[in-house]
Amino acid sequence: MGSPDDSVLRGAGGGERLTVSIRFAVSALVLTAILLTAFASSLLWWRTSEAISRQLASTINAQIAGAVRKEVTAIVGEARAAHTAIRTLFLQNVLDTREADKREFVFLSQLQSQATISWAAFGWPDGSFFAAHKLGDQRLEMMEISLTDHPGQRRVDEYDVVPGDIEFAARRFEPTNFKVADQPWFKESLAADEPRWFSVDVHPGGDRPAIALAGPIDVYQERQGVLAIIIEHARISRFLAQLHVGSTGSAFILEGDGRVVAAPDERADEVNAGQVRQPLLRVAQQAMRLSAGGDEAWRGRVQSGDDAFEVARTALPFPGWSLVTVIPEAEFLGPVDAALRRVIIGLGIGAVLAALVSAALARAVIAAPLGRVVSELRHVEAFALEQVRRHPSRLREIASLSGAIHDMAGGLSSFGKFIPADLVRQLLRQGVDARPGGHVQELSVMFIDIAGFTGLSERMGDRVVPLLSRYLDVISTVIVDHGGTIDKFIGDAVMAFWGAPVAQPDHAALCCRAALACRAAVASSGLCDDDGRPLAIRIGINSGSMLVGNIGSELRLNYTVIGDAVNVASRLEGANKTYGTAILIGEGTARLAGAGFLTREIDRIAVYGREEGLRVHELIGLAPDVSAQDMRWIAHYARGLQDYRAQDFAAAVAAFEAVLALRPGDRAAQLMIARCRTLSQTRPGQGWRAVTALTTK
Repeated sequence: MGSPDDSVLRGAGGGERLTVSIRFAVSALVLTAILLTAFASSLLWWRTSEAISRQLASTINAQIAGAVRKEVTAIVGEARAAHTAIRTLFLQNVLDTREADKREFVFLSQLQSQATISWAAFGWPDGSFFAAHKLGDQRLEMMEISLTDHPGQRRVDEYDVVPGDIEFAARRFEPTNFKVADQPWFKESLAADEPRWFSVDVHPGGDRPAIALAGPIDVYQERQGVLAIIIEHARISRFLAQLHVGSTGSAFILEGDGRVVAAPDERADEVNAGQVRQPLLRVAQQAMRLSAGGDEAWRGRVQSGDDAFEVARTALPFPGWSLVTVIPEAEFLGPVDAALRRVIIGLGIGAVLAALVSAALARAVIAAPLGRVVSELRHVEAFALEQVRRHPSRLREIASLSGAIHDMAGGLSSFGKFIPADLVRQLLRQGVDARPGGHVQELSVMFIDIAGFTGLSERMGDRVVPLLSRYLDVISTVIVDHGGTIDKFIGDAVMAFWGAPVAQPDHAALCCRAALACRAAVASSGLCDDDGRPLAIRIGINSGSMLVGNIGSELRLNYTVIGDAVNVASRLEGANKTYGTAILIGEGTARLAGAGFLTREIDRIAVYGREEGLRVHELIGLAPDVSAQDMRWIAHYARGLQDYRAQDFAAAVAAFEAVLALRPGDRAAQLMIARCRTLSQTRPGQGWRAVTALTTK
């Protein structure tokens, strides 16, 4: 058996193909580059050595400045995204400022999903205060200062961060003199119209330098308080510690007057303050005085004692902040002269020949094969996996890389059974980043499950898996064919939505057509339970404003929809069991779908979690398929519903009995008859509302 370093590989047809290691090719290219550089440097050394060092420092500074600017921009963006997300929940009335449980969940989820955020805080006009606060990477705390409960004390709940979750650790009460009403960010934001940035030093747990994006929260044109997203400077200090500014240099973030915002410290976090006593800090502050502030970049040489430093100052995308990088000149100037002279003496003559050889070798052996491999990577980038091809190469590593890309495409194709490939392509085309975020949009959402599946699965055991797989294949095919996005499978339940990521103005109509097609497809599929009865499905549909986007954390995301309108659709799916129907739709869906569908209003219900009445309709079929008999019993039901709401229960019973005469076994009519007869005996009072409360989900 040959070793991996063999230079000859046997082909599939029995022949032999000469290959060389990519290490040899790269070594040849590096060697020729060194020879050429050494030869040129021998002629220009006395003029260019200093320019080379300055360029090296400039390159390092540009790289560091780009990384820091990107990080600061990301920090600002994460703060704005968190502020917008929480503010949207308040504005959409999904979250009330006084709902402690929901508020704690939302604030904690923002801290967990946004790595750079230290605080999420809210202050009420009456002076009450609530905040979620990181304690490093392993602990979180929730605190509340109330003017009525435990006045003068701060309630603190601590949580341990465990993989994928948090666990409650302890609760304590401690004295505090912190008053949110005295904080400038609170007072100014309470009187403002839009959020803006503040410098913050005072916190409930002590003084720590930080920046805060604070703004007012208004619900129904009434000011509820001020929401603040706070980032402590220590988080930025930790990031600076990860940067390599040469071998011995450092990078600092300073304000215009030289005050330190962040200095490198890998241990800095919300518990451990950053260490600002560093040898090169005074050089950076001296450079700030020499550059005279301003937003224009500055680079120069700073002398401090016997040492000289290459220093650069760059304005950052946060008002008043500048990045200052400091690199000792001795780090890159000392060895340059001696190293170059040694190389030039030994390799000067062969530089020209080596350059010619390297150019031809690079083009024939590396550039062309890599170009073909890159083209296949472009197909993977666009998720066009069926277009990926394998390309042979004389370089073993490039051939292996091409094969790995081809195998990766095959693996991703298999993984596409778990994640819809069309959805991935749409998100890539729209430039949606794989990070938490979303927006509110009017969509239609559908929930489907099998009637009686719990008992069926208990009776069949593992024999239910093939049946469930065939059922999900049928449903999934119909949903995709009708332009829907499958969100998730939950046992026998399927959740799908229309209108995103690709805009669909007729999303309600498409959703209704898909529901009717699902019902027909299951009926014609021959799927039966263990007793030979055809499978029956229940469908709930609702349309309205909901949050759509990447929901989750930085570790795991799901492109999904959430909101009250989604919950209503789930409740409607379950309400089918009460009314003996197959497809129930909300009033918003009935309105948006238009006159192309035959529906009947079933009832006005208050679903679990919603007290106000919601008009619910049964989706019967397409309008062109309406029969005269359908129109008659639907008209009788509508008349009965009208009499029922007018408390003329005798007339309502007569109308619903007319429905049963035309449509025997209609459970909704039977339910309404029983309800009317009960009400005719109890005689409801003037405050009675014709709203039925469903107490089950």
